[in-house]
Amino acid sequence: MQLTGTQFSNNTALIGNDLSTFPDFPAEIRAPQGTLAGVSGFQLHFSSNRIFTPGDACDVLVAMNAAALKANLKGLKKGGIIIANTDGFDSKNLRLANYPDGVNPLEDGSLSITSSIPWT
Repeated sequence: MQLTGTQFSNNTALIGNDLSTFPDFPAEIRAPQGTLAGVSGFQLHFSSNRIFTPGDACDVLVAMNAAALKANLKGLKKGGIIIANTDGFDSKNLRLANYPDGVNPLEDGSLSITSSIPWT
């Protein structure tokens, strides 16, 4: 996620947009991949106008797995967009993110107040 955020930031700056970034590394050293404690994030606020802070809530959330969605969903604005890597929502990743058996937030309608864009 850090590499993706950095690349997006570099391209945004090259286009001439103003931007503010906030990388978010997990506090735990070597937390198991796919767990809530192991979620890494990268906040990017960009605009053609001047930017002074990273912002309080996001318009778009890119979730690479179920733990990333669960850890960051509270920061998504109402009506925001979720871009989700559906490969990261298999039964193993859902279990690691502490979702109940048989519950997949991409399929159960619990995200209906947002727009989601799945990709594989």
